[in-house]
Amino acid sequence: MQKTNLFIIIALSVLVLSCVESQNTNVSDTSVLPEITNQQKPWTRWWWMGSAVDSVNIKQNLIDLQKVGIGGVEIAPIYGVKGEEDNFIDYLSPKWMNMLNYTIAVADSLDMQVDLTLGTGWPYGGPQVTPEFAATKLITQNYEVKKGHTFSKEIKVENPKEKRPAKLNCLLAFGENGTYLDLTKQVKNNSISWKAEDDNYKIYAVFTGKTGQKVKRAAPGASGFTLDHYSEEALNVYVKPFDNALVGFDGKIRSIFNDSYEVYGTNFTPNFFEAFEKFRGYDLKPHLQLLLSEEDSEEGNRVKSDYRETLSNLLLYKFDEPWTNWANKHDFKSRLQAHGSPGNLIDLYASADIPECETFGSMPYDVLGLRREMEDIREGDADPVMLKFSSSAAHISGKPLTSSETFTWLRDHFKVALSQCKPEVEDLLLNGVNHVFLHGTTYSPKRAEWPGWKFYASVNFNPNLALGEDENQLFSYIANCQSLLQSGNPDNENLLYWPIYDVWNSYLNNNLFFQFKIHSLDEWLHNQPFYETTKSLMEKGYGLDFISDNFIETATFENGKIKLPGGSYKTLIVPTSTNMPLATLNKLIELKKQGAKIIFQNLPKSVPGFKNYVEQNDAMQKLILDNKSIVFPSEDIFADLQEAQVQPEKLVETGLKFIRRAINGDKIYYLVNHTSKMIDQFIPVNVKSENVIIFNPNTSVYGKAETKTEGDITLVKVQIKSGESLFLKTSNKNDVEAWNYFTATDAVYNLEGDWDISFLRGGPTLPESSKVSELNSWTTLSKEAEDFSGTAKYEITFQNPDKSAKNWLLKLGDVRESAKVWVNNKFIGTLWSNPFEINVGTLLEGENTLTLEVTNLSANRIRAKEFRGEEWKNFYEINMVNKDYQKFDATKWNPMPSGVLGPVTITALKKN
Repeated sequence: MQKTNLFIIIALSVLVLSCVESQNTNVSDTSVLPEITNQQKPWTRWWWMGSAVDSVNIKQNLIDLQKVGIGGVEIAPIYGVKGEEDNFIDYLSPKWMNMLNYTIAVADSLDMQVDLTLGTGWPYGGPQVTPEFAATKLITQNYEVKKGHTFSKEIKVENPKEKRPAKLNCLLAFGENGTYLDLTKQVKNNSISWKAEDDNYKIYAVFTGKTGQKVKRAAPGASGFTLDHYSEEALNVYVKPFDNALVGFDGKIRSIFNDSYEVYGTNFTPNFFEAFEKFRGYDLKPHLQLLLSEEDSEEGNRVKSDYRETLSNLLLYKFDEPWTNWANKHDFKSRLQAHGSPGNLIDLYASADIPECETFGSMPYDVLGLRREMEDIREGDADPVMLKFSSSAAHISGKPLTSSETFTWLRDHFKVALSQCKPEVEDLLLNGVNHVFLHGTTYSPKRAEWPGWKFYASVNFNPNLALGEDENQLFSYIANCQSLLQSGNPDNENLLYWPIYDVWNSYLNNNLFFQFKIHSLDEWLHNQPFYETTKSLMEKGYGLDFISDNFIETATFENGKIKLPGGSYKTLIVPTSTNMPLATLNKLIELKKQGAKIIFQNLPKSVPGFKNYVEQNDAMQKLILDNKSIVFPSEDIFADLQEAQVQPEKLVETGLKFIRRAINGDKIYYLVNHTSKMIDQFIPVNVKSENVIIFNPNTSVYGKAETKTEGDITLVKVQIKSGESLFLKTSNKNDVEAWNYFTATDAVYNLEGDWDISFLRGGPTLPESSKVSELNSWTTLSKEAEDFSGTAKYEITFQNPDKSAKNWLLKLGDVRESAKVWVNNKFIGTLWSNPFEINVGTLLEGENTLTLEVTNLSANRIRAKEFRGEEWKNFYEINMVNKDYQKFDATKWNPMPSGVLGPVTITALKKN
């Protein structure tokens, strides 16, 4: 079968895993879904605590993960479990490598793949990192020498807090009258005796210092200094143990991983001055006073900009690119989180085979019924504009996958519902992510009592938790989405220039080391015009990718489009900005002269940096003046986009979010409704097609949509409730049966009567069965039920209130947290996200039986465990903390509502 053919036949079992609405449209043994491989399934970070793993439990852990729909694991060795010291395995030891080899073999037998963090904990570092190659920082101290006086001094770091050895790099003297002297060669045995003959001098001693940072959360056998990330020589030293240990593993590991840049305070490397002169074209030393000045001045900021850019160059060219080259030499891919680094995020993400973003915390959504209890969350950092840096890098560089570290601290431990995961992952998919990594699961042996071994940060998706009962529904949904979002190619038409120099060329609180972190977006993203331009374009329905100066330099103009390694674009928009390199402006003008649609929101005012900036500014103004007929600020970028024949997707006016891809001449639209209202109307899509297929990724059902064409626009009828999503796929396929549209009537009936409740699976013990006439949280039934986490069966009999109705919509109301549904012993599907409702089809004429298997979260069970004084938090280092990084204490929690809280109703449906 051709993987690129969107209509590959897949087994009916794919449908059974999902919530099947067989009454909504014709369902057969075919699907519009491409064949789902392990790459389309979600993967997970798999923490090996103390690397205390064994073959029996590795195999069982992987089987458990494969059963719920995980396609691959990223092995992440970390700190260990107290009492398990005899089982610890030193990192990269022969025994450790045997466990890795066994893991790969078992994963392969299960049609899974394995990624590997190239280190333990984070960031990169370990015992092979000697002080020489450890993370480095700039240390300076100064002295004053009066004219005619002799400076006689032992030059050493005087700050008592600097306990690590620092090496003198240079000794520089600056006279009050502008004299500059390099005294380095006069230093003998760290001492100098020098007379200030002609001026008063300020002398700067510049040291190559060490941050002293060590690997955080290191696994046994892997503690040590953090690596210098600006040095290819240091990288080569770091990978040497892997070259030795990984002999025979070439191609067996899918990719190696490097986590977010958390190498703190590292703003220097031993050969920094030489690198600076190479990259910036001038010697920094004579301008050291400007660099170190605490004054917010133009020239000082220009030198600081050059310094920051040099750090970016070093990280890109001396670390990230060689790191990917090393991986590829071993037939591995590279997977990189660039955020947090002091460099150009677009270029850094693009240096990897798989760029990876990250979400942290919980975002707000208007989805009806979606709970967001403030006591259980920390505010999220999943800004859609931030997410697009990684996917843009993938798109413009031609990398097919963009991954994400997903659900980190979505809510507190044991309190995350599947329904709360869905909109969060949808925002990732909508912004270009198509390869989700859960954060995460922990290797846990059978000998570990419930809840097993747990990583300190949520969310733990281990199948042994109550969450695991129906988590395959979330994973199936993600796999369905990713199978389509990995198909074809990105279809954004516009490029948007990221003016990073507006950040670098500013004061930034005098920080030479400035990190582009997801936790500090107000410092570098939200306060920039670029951000507002991005948001306004997205809100109006324009698809876009970001572009850096480096990628502009590689752009060509062919067949009416701007061509990059990853694809072609109709326009390039330069947002309001102040600083732009002269080379970038030259290239933009060159492209514009060739016919490219370059839209300037305003014109740059200055070049960044210090070297010859006055002359370069003059050259910039002359360049603009000489090309004023084609280079001018836009009065209205949206009017200019219309003139460039770039049409927005006006479907966004309904409130729908979307992303679009192209495949073999067809278009794929992923539509998500995060509004509080149902969208039931014809929506426009910017493509002319006689046939549009609707696919529901939650149920795997599909059908041919009702459409109308108006010129080059197709109007597609959609019904998307709050919290739901659909795919639209244009096609020339004519043998697909029609999608069924239903409308709810006013005939709504409450299911009243006695509910039989029995407890099926879970713990700590199974409560006694109950019969209730009014639905409330099962925690009110008994103390045992209050402490219980697991699955309970709800059953009720009711009369068919309208024998003429052919379809009925079952609404469960408030569900805590997921429910499998049977009607008259026929399995209908699983409800796990908002809205908790499903078309159950035709009822029997008389008495009917509704059966539900409802699963809550593990919070109540862990709460009860702690009230009983049963200690389970027995991990080294951070042990367990809550969402605010305070001591984890579940005894402070109230019982979480559990079960079906209702109201449960059935509504007659009318087929349109």
